[in-house]
Amino acid sequence: MNGIPRLTYQQYRAVRRLVHDCCNYDGGNCLALDDGWEPCVCVQSITYSLVCKWFRAAVLPTDKGLCAALLHRGQARPCAECGAMFVPRSNRGKYCDECAGERKLPANGNAAGVDI
Repeated sequence: MNGIPRLTYQQYRAVRRLVHDCCNYDGGNCLALDDGWEPCVCVQSITYSLVCKWFRAAVLPTDKGLCAALLHRGQARPCAECGAMFVPRSNRGKYCDECAGERKLPANGNAAGVDI
């Protein structure tokens, strides 16, 4: 992706909730940026863009829908079943991982939810 992704207000609120799951987050401060003299504010919690590399690599992938919407904007598609954004593994992908698992054929060969 070229440049730093900008967030909408809804995405910003979702990112703010995820920031609290970061291992470097300590009461509004970032332990990774701390130099020992004075606390450093967590930059990801105060900005409308994705600037923290640690957040992008370790925390954001825990929310697959938000990750697809922010980092894979040109490649993400909505799931045909639930509408959640996901990045398909091929050009034929129609369903997110959760819905694809539900739609797999059972041992008897019938499609899920179809009785013959």
